[in-house]
Amino acid sequence: MPAMSELFYREPYCKEFKATVISCSPNKDKYDLVLSDTAFYPEGGGQPSDTGLINEAFVSFVKKVGGNIVHSVDKPFEAGQEITGKIDWNKRFDNMQNHSCEHIFSGIANALHGTANVGFHMADDLITVDFDKYLTAEEIAKIEAATNEAILKDAPVKIFFPDEKELQELNYRSKKELKGTVRIVEFPGSDRCACCGTHVSRTGEIGMCKVISSMKHRGGTRVQFVAGERLHNYFNMLLRESASCVEQLSAKPQEISKALGKLFEENESLREKLNRRTEKLFENISVNLPEKDKLLLVNCPSLTPFEIKIFATKLSEQKSSRTIAVISEQNNSGLFYYIIYSVLPDLPQLTKKFNTALNGKGGGKAPFVQGSVNSTEEKIEQTLKELFG
Repeated sequence: MPAMSELFYREPYCKEFKATVISCSPNKDKYDLVLSDTAFYPEGGGQPSDTGLINEAFVSFVKKVGGNIVHSVDKPFEAGQEITGKIDWNKRFDNMQNHSCEHIFSGIANALHGTANVGFHMADDLITVDFDKYLTAEEIAKIEAATNEAILKDAPVKIFFPDEKELQELNYRSKKELKGTVRIVEFPGSDRCACCGTHVSRTGEIGMCKVISSMKHRGGTRVQFVAGERLHNYFNMLLRESASCVEQLSAKPQEISKALGKLFEENESLREKLNRRTEKLFENISVNLPEKDKLLLVNCPSLTPFEIKIFATKLSEQKSSRTIAVISEQNNSGLFYYIIYSVLPDLPQLTKKFNTALNGKGGGKAPFVQGSVNSTEEKIEQTLKELFG
């Protein structure tokens, strides 16, 4: 089959087709299937492959290997067998909408700011484009507006194959110098680019473009956007999240950020009060702990590492000449956070032995070391006595 003459190029809106099996070979737990023709687009150029059905077999992935389009299916076929293929049209059209939108967006960015598209990825939720120059938020907004203006014109999309002479004289975007059969996709007034992907026939089918985020990335700009039905789904997701926030915060949709700000302030105030009370409690406990020999072990369940550090510091102020260990089991899981205070010069070496003995990890600089172990209180106490007692 000549290059770029497959059914997904000839009839990009084909949803169901018939073909003949050329070959089918096992590949791990799947089968590699080659057909006489196919409407299944293989992964390439940043666009994901189509999925769907061939007879009753599920097509999970499609790739190009040499001159063949290889379909990964979950059932075997016989060579010469006639088949019916059905692509997942919703997924295909979603990719067509967003891929076409990316062309217009990148073409307008190039025309306005001379940017080159150096990265393109179509995930299931967002489209990511990387440009080689930094674009401000205001510049991105203008590109988005111009993209939506181009979409609303509902202009026909032109796809053609120029000969070598025409290609040399043609002004088009491409990431590399091309020779041989080159497929040019043109969005009149917006973009002309070499591309092997599938596209809508008119710009109006894209629906609308919306930038979700833009940020500095490797000296340039990374932009994430959605278009078409994907934008509709994204908007519905935001509405569901907004409704949930409204219910939980008892606030109007337009006052969510204000309500969250108030909640954060209240939480910070409560946290500060709790910290002061916790410090006072630790101070009272540390003053009244009985004297022991060389080692003081205190077990307080469900403390955070930060709280353990506060407690250990209070204890060290009262019992500074002794080795002090504060441990705290997390939710009866056998996972203990610990902090050890000691003036012993070999504290780091002793800590390594402690971790090794109790399947732990951690470290630090004298006089404090900290980490976690998976053990029991009895084993921890026994190990501490052996090393520090």
